[in-house]
Amino acid sequence: MTDVSAVVDVPPESADLSGEMVVLVDEAGAAIGVAPKASVHGADTPRHLAFSCYVIDASGRLLVSRRATTKPTFPGVLTNSLCGHPGPGESLPDAVCRRAGSELGLDLAGLPIRLVLPQFSYRAEMNGVVENEACPVFVVTVPDGIPLAPDADEVASVEWMPWADYRDRVLDGSLQVSSWSADQVRQLVALGADPATWPEAPASDLPPAAQPHPAG
Repeated sequence: MTDVSAVVDVPPESADLSGEMVVLVDEAGAAIGVAPKASVHGADTPRHLAFSCYVIDASGRLLVSRRATTKPTFPGVLTNSLCGHPGPGESLPDAVCRRAGSELGLDLAGLPIRLVLPQFSYRAEMNGVVENEACPVFVVTVPDGIPLAPDADEVASVEWMPWADYRDRVLDGSLQVSSWSADQVRQLVALGADPATWPEAPASDLPPAAQPHPAG
């Protein structure tokens, strides 16, 4: 039986995607433009840059989130800790920190954000809405008991679940999660049993649109 603690339920509110821009990419991951997030998600979503992050506490538990039922894309779906989109010119680690703060009330300042699946990408559909993302995957280890304040526009609930339980139940199909997290878990198991020892990939392995640009 899964050992779950610190379950937080969040009252639902309406979601608002207005104002957020996403970076459009080609099949090779090179930037080809930008577009409002609100306009790109539909039946024919263009490929765009995103990220996915697994937050693990010092006890080896994964922060699992359930997407708000008001979200226009994949509402109510259980998934990994957080996902999001970098803004134009924003680095992926900076976007992870920003999104962790706004979505989960989680302060990642000063914590190593490690790139583990630099080339992950996926396409998924639910209720006629398609996600089509170049979506590098990160992991960050946080202290036990770190404060959380989930945004109800984004997250219906969160819980801490032992990584091994999440991994095994996703793999055997007894835990239904987002298609992207299920695909990611199948790749993450190849990195080892302990997320703390997953090797960090070089930033040079990222899609071109996500690679750091030299200063000046």
